[in-house]
Amino acid sequence: MPESRSRKKPAYVPPPEKAGPKPNPRWLVPVMLGLMLLGLVWIVTTYLTRSEYPVPGIGQWNLAVGFVLIITGFSLTTRWH
Repeated sequence: MPESRSRKKPAYVPPPEKAGPKPNPRWLVPVMLGLMLLGLVWIVTTYLTRSEYPVPGIGQWNLAVGFVLIITGFSLTTRWH
């Protein structure tokens, strides 16, 4: 009866080390804070001018624009490390 060949096992190779977290892009924090502050200023301006400004003619939609700016700023916080 023939003998089977023995398999040579390779030497133990440890798994590669995981790289650390990537740094934030330089633009992320200023844009994030800028959008949140701009949204806040937009909403305050809308209330102080009784919905006539910052964009005349769209009325209460100025509030929606302000909230969209704030929500966009908060959504950028998910990318912040």
